[in-house]
Amino acid sequence: MTSSAVEFRRILGQFATGVAIVTAQDRRGSRAGATINSFASVSLEPPLVLFSLARSLNSFKTFLESEHFGISILAADQHDLSVRFATSGADKWSGTSLDCGDRCAPLIDRALAKFECELHATVDGGDHLIFVCRVLCCEADINRNPLLFFRGRYLHPGEPLRSS
Repeated sequence: MTSSAVEFRRILGQFATGVAIVTAQDRRGSRAGATINSFASVSLEPPLVLFSLARSLNSFKTFLESEHFGISILAADQHDLSVRFATSGADKWSGTSLDCGDRCAPLIDRALAKFECELHATVDGGDHLIFVCRVLCCEADINRNPLLFFRGRYLHPGEPLRSS
């Protein structure tokens, strides 16, 4: 068994995930957004989900100071948005079609699924902070396919898997 961080990350890549963008807006109106694949359901009663963010994220302070979050699960045709929101220093908001939720949590328009959430708890996760959020409302478009991430790259349903 290996213990290097690089090898650990490569092995974690064997778990295929969906891709989402988490967004927040603090009390001053500053927006933050980041591409994540660390999204999971936690509880049905109450409805809880979680995501984690690296403490080194440039916009980490905005997320930390926010009480409401938008989580947008991306569809297969939203690959470009995933790359944009994953790029440090990129102009993430220009040209991004948004759906502002009831709590002013920015949501990505035409996303496969959308969740409006409020902070329930945070948990120390080493170099990440885990945000546990209560879902206030959610919706889905069941007629579109998801954007997937596997072995360090994006996949679209129906695309053949290649060895890395």
